[in-house]
Amino acid sequence: MQKFKSAKHSQLSITQLMLPSHSNFGGKVHGGHILNLMDQIAFACASKHSNSYCVTASVNKVDFLGPIEVGELVTLKASINYTGRTSMVVGVRVESENIRTGKKLHCNSSYFTMVAKDADGNNLPVPGLIIEDEQGVRRFARSLVRKKQAMSRSTKFDETQFKLQDYLKKLDQENVKLKLK
Repeated sequence: MQKFKSAKHSQLSITQLMLPSHSNFGGKVHGGHILNLMDQIAFACASKHSNSYCVTASVNKVDFLGPIEVGELVTLKASINYTGRTSMVVGVRVESENIRTGKKLHCNSSYFTMVAKDADGNNLPVPGLIIEDEQGVRRFARSLVRKKQAMSRSTKFDETQFKLQDYLKKLDQENVKLKLK
């Protein structure tokens, strides 16, 4: 196994035509179909970097920025943004293109944490990341911050750590009616 690899080594992109079978009841491409494509390219990118089977551990920040129409081309681009000991963060960018006008739109950017596995399902060490430019440093640093925020979220709202009094005032302006026992 190589100790380090550049992000370029495993970068991938795929383009697919969006068909009526991909649409929801509103006639737009179903978000679940796009998520499925995103997970597939994240898997392929992580597997290529680690030379192993990978599983999705988490998906961070899925914001659909605009609808994708049936008949448009959708391009997904994936790149390794971060490497830990056994995990990788794969950045996935989704763009749609209107075939008639050529207009391209950024539809989504998400971050998939993928974990490398051996044949028995045990976590495997992954090659580190060679960072070659400022963009790579920015992506790696952003992943570190997201990792820290995720850890904070998971402990802050743990049943044993949660303090009800800290949040009751914050709910005053929300669309909620409390009937606590």
